[in-house]
Amino acid sequence: MITLMNVRKSFVMDGAESPILHIPHWFVEKGQRLALIGPSGSGKSTLLHLLGGVLTPDSGEITIDNNPLHRYSEAQRDQYRARQVGYIFQDFHLISSLTAKQNVELVMPKQWSKQEREAQMNDWFERVGLEHRKHHLPAQLSRGQQQRVAIIRALIHRPPFILADEPTGSLDWEAAGSIMQLLLSLCEQEGATLVTVTHDLHLAELYPTRVYMSDINELLRAEPGRQSGGEGGEPLESASFVMA
Repeated sequence: MITLMNVRKSFVMDGAESPILHIPHWFVEKGQRLALIGPSGSGKSTLLHLLGGVLTPDSGEITIDNNPLHRYSEAQRDQYRARQVGYIFQDFHLISSLTAKQNVELVMPKQWSKQEREAQMNDWFERVGLEHRKHHLPAQLSRGQQQRVAIIRALIHRPPFILADEPTGSLDWEAAGSIMQLLLSLCEQEGATLVTVTHDLHLAELYPTRVYMSDINELLRAEPGRQSGGEGGEPLESASFVMA
């Protein structure tokens, strides 16, 4: 379970402090699959980076399965990301000079034997429909295929948390829907907790839980024109989060 208590984050811009987030109380259940929805500047990517240990809060507490992520040293956060987090980015971040298989091999646990590495590789490429594309360079793959490779890279070492930052933002509508459904299906099969940042309300509808940044970020709650609503047209407060 991921829990945030009174978390605040600001950035210094042009010499002045600019508050980005204030989350009084929010939690994500183990195995939950949710979409974080909000426009640019609402703090959704900042929140994702806090959950991944890329950023640290100015104040407040972030606990991961009762472990105090907010107190971790930089080395501990690096270890946390390597072992417990799988990241999926909008722009894939594949190394252009390496094949799809080689890009995935970079993150595979070193203790795996050659036989296990090959078996895992074959299984995952088959699961995403790219069993015949393992030896292709990124430039030889479509953008949707590149994102499928990135999904393998994030999930193959079976981390408990998957963080996806606009994973379909650079894809056309058909490819975006296919990729999002694939990601949801794989995370459900693996029992992984999935938090996806998106501004696309149609894609967010695919998720069992949808959380609007304006409902958890105290800095946005007083702003006019905020979007609201949850599953089945119900108020978003019925989704799985708690406000203090």
